[in-house]
Amino acid sequence: MADPRGFLKVREREVPAYRPVPVRLRDWSEVKDELGRDEVVLKRQAGRCMDCGIPFCHQGCPLGNLIPEWNDLVWRDQYADAIERLHATNNFPEFTGRICPAPCETSCVLGINQPAVTIKNVEVEIIEHAFEDGNVTPHIAQRHTGKTVAVVGSGPAGLAAAQQLTRAGHTVAVYEKDDRVGGLLRYGVPDFKMEKHVIDRRIVQMEREGTRFRTGISIGTDITWDDLRARYDAVLIATGAPVERDLPMPGRELDGIHFAMPYLHQGNQAAAGDEVPDQITADGKHVIVIGGGDTGSDCIGTALRQGAATVTTLAIGKKPPVDRPDSQPWPTDPRVFEVSSSHEEGGTREYLASTVEFVGDENGHVRSLKVAVTQYNADGSRTPTPGTEREIPADLVLIAMGFTGPEVTNLQAQSQVALTSRAQIERADNFATTQEGVFVAGDAGRGASLVVWAIAEGRAAAAAIDEYLTGSTELPAPVTAHTSALRA
Repeated sequence: MADPRGFLKVREREVPAYRPVPVRLRDWSEVKDELGRDEVVLKRQAGRCMDCGIPFCHQGCPLGNLIPEWNDLVWRDQYADAIERLHATNNFPEFTGRICPAPCETSCVLGINQPAVTIKNVEVEIIEHAFEDGNVTPHIAQRHTGKTVAVVGSGPAGLAAAQQLTRAGHTVAVYEKDDRVGGLLRYGVPDFKMEKHVIDRRIVQMEREGTRFRTGISIGTDITWDDLRARYDAVLIATGAPVERDLPMPGRELDGIHFAMPYLHQGNQAAAGDEVPDQITADGKHVIVIGGGDTGSDCIGTALRQGAATVTTLAIGKKPPVDRPDSQPWPTDPRVFEVSSSHEEGGTREYLASTVEFVGDENGHVRSLKVAVTQYNADGSRTPTPGTEREIPADLVLIAMGFTGPEVTNLQAQSQVALTSRAQIERADNFATTQEGVFVAGDAGRGASLVVWAIAEGRAAAAAIDEYLTGSTELPAPVTAHTSALRA
């Protein structure tokens, strides 16, 4: 283990500070203060890891990251060995170390009676060291199988599968409908959470390994699904779950009401220096964000950087408790009140707020939201409480209520792939769909989830595809489709 008495000598979490709010609101750079990187503090935190006999952090992470091992190596200043152990289970720790909510930390045994080890921060520092020291190099396949694979979607699931399959010797082409690679990592996650050079430098490695990227091509429109299957020996669907949950209330047709993802997509385009005609912007507006999750938080930070007059977040449910509730004991991942970097920057959050109506002006543009206090009914449903209605000014409303599943209109029309009753793509334990040679991984099969689950499923699906193409595989398969669903 690392320091045998580390968890006794250091009992508090220490993480790098964020840049001051007035400073970071003036740009789109990551909120983390790079000047605050302190290897002494990092070593001290890694030394708190107890190398438990049963490391529950492994259970919390679907990738099975070897957390005690690389904590020990960081404590010993052996960063080259640490990245080797980290890359053994995780293709992209620079993604998970920035945007994963770290279920490993809520499973940390130290968390029973102390703040958990800062696993996520140690992880991202290991990979940053590796890039700085030149220890992220291409892994060229020793032999080529002659088999071809098409990966549809360049989010974390698609990228993880593509990298694994390329390294196994297959010829892999990744198709992406947008103009740049990355999926929601590129256009859904704002730069202040993850700058896009983080994606670009990894794509350079993958291209040098032999992975081919085809951007600006929409499968189902530019190429039919059946044609794609005919061209390749296997196909992996990793398109995510982009269909957003709507709020069909009176006034929904008014101008100024948008889903969160188009808004964030345009914000990322603008941050990249692109011209965005008719961009949805919060400049000078009263903004209401409906939905209190990560997507809603991203909308808050984006709106504040665009110069919003006010930002109000509405959540239909109760405010979560600050501490872990008794009903969600360790090592489960509890639902607790969280303050993201965007929440620190401004805006207000309201709970038990049920939207009743979108109210418009004489020009057909939204001017306010009518909301009421949420009441919980005996059958478990939630409805507005009569007589509690009030209006909140709104020039821009962003609906960030989650996602319902993948976009399957063309897929259904053009292929034999079956869907589940929840409109997700049906799959077996090995991620195979009902069409021969077609597999599915990530949110398209399991529903909207975490980046760490996407990478885990991408790796597992790659192993299944490799076995399908060659009869056996040595690629790791950290999860099955069945266990993924059970732990959703």
